[in-house]
Amino acid sequence: MRICGMNFFVLMNFVLSFLIFTFGCWAYVRTKNKAPFYIGAAFGLFSLSHLMALVGISRDFRDTLVLIRAFSYFIVLTTLYHMGRKSV
Repeated sequence: MRICGMNFFVLMNFVLSFLIFTFGCWAYVRTKNKAPFYIGAAFGLFSLSHLMALVGISRDFRDTLVLIRAFSYFIVLTTLYHMGRKSV
């Protein structure tokens, strides 16, 4: 499905990941807890990868996108691990 020439699912992923990034930053500013910041930063990187797909440059940077997404997942996983250990 396409909206204004853009893939709907990529657009939806971009919007949602950008909202999570925004709320993660907002939660950090309000609470000074680093966990929302880290998770928000990871989703900010996801937003970047979705934006690259939306503007049509994802094919040129396929390897970079894999690294960005893998690093983002790593940030979320390590943050959740540290939250479980109460060290964040």
